[in-house]
Amino acid sequence: MPSIKPVNPCFSSGPTSKIPGWSLQSLSGAFLGRSHRAKGGKAKLQEVIEQSKKILGIPDDYVVGIVAGSDTGAVEMAMWSILGARGADVLAWDAFGKDWVTDITKQLKVADVRKFEADYGQIPDLTQVDTNRDVVFTWNGTTSGVRVPNADWIKSDREGVVICDATSAVFSMDLPWDKLDVVTWSWQKAMGGEAAHGMLVLSPRAVARLESYTPSWPMPKLFRMTKGGKLNAEIFTGATINTPSMLAVEDALVSLEWMEKNGGLKGMIARSEANLAAIEAWVAKTDWVEFLCQDKATRSCTSITLSFADAWFAALDAEKQAAFAKQMVSALEKDGVAYDIASYRDAPVGLRIWGGSTVETNDIEALLPWLDAAYEATKASFK
Repeated sequence: MPSIKPVNPCFSSGPTSKIPGWSLQSLSGAFLGRSHRAKGGKAKLQEVIEQSKKILGIPDDYVVGIVAGSDTGAVEMAMWSILGARGADVLAWDAFGKDWVTDITKQLKVADVRKFEADYGQIPDLTQVDTNRDVVFTWNGTTSGVRVPNADWIKSDREGVVICDATSAVFSMDLPWDKLDVVTWSWQKAMGGEAAHGMLVLSPRAVARLESYTPSWPMPKLFRMTKGGKLNAEIFTGATINTPSMLAVEDALVSLEWMEKNGGLKGMIARSEANLAAIEAWVAKTDWVEFLCQDKATRSCTSITLSFADAWFAALDAEKQAAFAKQMVSALEKDGVAYDIASYRDAPVGLRIWGGSTVETNDIEALLPWLDAAYEATKASFK
């Protein structure tokens, strides 16, 4: 086995690795034992909003709020509040995108829905999407390792509202805000933060929809963004609908401060792309592995998914392939080399390595020889 291990073996795709140098002492300034609605608590929440807008370059006329239920809660909040006013085009090429298809068609039962779906590793034909209809899609498929290459397929003069689940894209990819009306993410993905808190961004077009349209279905309290027919502005100035964890809020602020000090959005994108480049160079010279996403233009730089490529593995039946991957991943975890790098449970058998900006490229480079060694050792002992 190689002599050098990654300093930080955390390559999970969510929750992801903490920022370099993180410690519990980083949270010493947390606003604890007080109401989050007190002046100091609300100021902390507002700071998360303002720092996020600053680093990501979110336009001034867009509003940003902190909501319950992580990215899932933010996406659901948007879909329940906005969809149904017109037909919708829904895109899915990973597990979470398929969840949104299910919710829209079977739970909300939106009448006019067109589905554009693709297998893991692929992406639908984006040119078929009509952005004069409402659109729901994930910018980066966390479970498939596939991202949209650009937003050229979204019209600037569109009539529909574009809802983008960007939870594993923000802070590692450049989002064209003028093409997106609702954007969501969670702290535990690209920020390396803690779970259960979601971020929700609304464009003026999305706000106009909220103020002009009332869905036919009952609206849970956690999803209500309007009051008296107008946007409830308090939600977007730090007055959360439910009680947030102020420890998690402090942790988010620590991550945002680190990002700003290390090059802001451009610096974070560069770090993530460097991680992908290191894996691409290794895959190019390694015969037993390949990318699940074959198209370089749509290959994720955060949720990097790999498949076993050699003929020996292909000859195994599906049950043995799954057992082989489990044995290899378990060995890496036992050696303290890599934690949580198995592919998503519904995805094809393989590996998934988080390459977001909180992961050091040196750790990625240290991991790769261990993958080679673990594959050969598992192959030699597998029965």
